[in-house]
Amino acid sequence: MKDQIESSLQSLVDNLVADGSLTTEDCIDFQVTRTKDPAHGNFASNIAMVLAKPMRKSPRDIATLLLSKLEQDALFERIEIAGPGFINFFLAQENRNAILQQVLNAGERFGCNDSGANQSLHIEYVSANPTGPLHVGHGRGAAYGASLAKLYAANGYRVHREYYVNDAGRQMDILATSVWLRYLELCGEELMFPSNGYKGDYVWDIAATAHRTHGTNFQIAIDSFYSEVPAD
Repeated sequence: MKDQIESSLQSLVDNLVADGSLTTEDCIDFQVTRTKDPAHGNFASNIAMVLAKPMRKSPRDIATLLLSKLEQDALFERIEIAGPGFINFFLAQENRNAILQQVLNAGERFGCNDSGANQSLHIEYVSANPTGPLHVGHGRGAAYGASLAKLYAANGYRVHREYYVNDAGRQMDILATSVWLRYLELCGEELMFPSNGYKGDYVWDIAATAHRTHGTNFQIAIDSFYSEVPAD
């Protein structure tokens, strides 16, 4: 509905340019917005105020001129001039209800379009690296990225989603080694901890859990540790 009103008003501006009332150099950047107060209609436009300076007329006079040229569409119950020159659009009741039927008919496809047809998009979001603690940012990034991908898909884009989990490879090997070395330290072994190992408190926590559960029984600890690591 907003797009339809904007289109109708833009046609009026084009006509004003055609008859010489405006020039193509005039910047006509009007707006159509939803009203906050139902008493002011469903939509309102500031177009008369925007046209006042280039046309050298009062906004209300311009609004009156526009209304005389604006086709009284059956979509509207009435169109009024308010305040310094706002144009308020009141939707007809039957058309307010019609949108509900459109929603029901379209189902999950309501609001979708093909503006992005034949275009591809790659969205890479979140790297939930299990070698460190997860935090709220990982969840927020996942929700934001997934929502953005769905919005683009709803607009017809071919969307490729890339979500890094990083649950395999060298980083996981370093994590396993770091936990194992901390476990050995808790068992009384003296060793040099590698500079590229993970030194966070969470590594100590995992190692301490293994130590509390299995003590110094290395083989059981190893078997238990690897049984909890998911296979690739």
